[in-house]
Amino acid sequence: MEIEVNGAARQVDAPADMPLLWVLRDILGLTGTKYGCGIGQCGACTVHVDGMAVRSCLRPVGQLGGARVTTIEGLGSPAEPHPVQAAWIEAQVAQCGYCQSGQIMQAAALLDLRPAPSKAEIDAAMTGNLCRCGTYPRIRAAVRDAASRLREAEG
Repeated sequence: MEIEVNGAARQVDAPADMPLLWVLRDILGLTGTKYGCGIGQCGACTVHVDGMAVRSCLRPVGQLGGARVTTIEGLGSPAEPHPVQAAWIEAQVAQCGYCQSGQIMQAAALLDLRPAPSKAEIDAAMTGNLCRCGTYPRIRAAVRDAASRLREAEG
């Protein structure tokens, strides 16, 4: 089957019921998306499907149809990071870093829907993404900073 990942059409030989997570990691070699729990509760595997944050461990690849998938590798680049990635770096959010790709993807999807989220909206959107290191205050600060960066860029 063919799926679009990070703006490129990719041929994938996988069973329709294989979770997108394993297609990304094991078949396409995109290891930025992490396996956390396998039941959609931790958010480490969060990617965008047609701009919406989804848990790739729960999404069978056969359900993608013509959907566009974006992973952390497709969000920005080292030379031109996405505003959320830039805010994450500046706030030094990551400690172990394991959950951060999912956190960043969740935050980017939130800011696409709500360019100026309230603290409560940030907390509600980010609740399903767990950080075992407990960097939640820095995560919230980085989301607020990224929202400001995006509004300034649109300015």
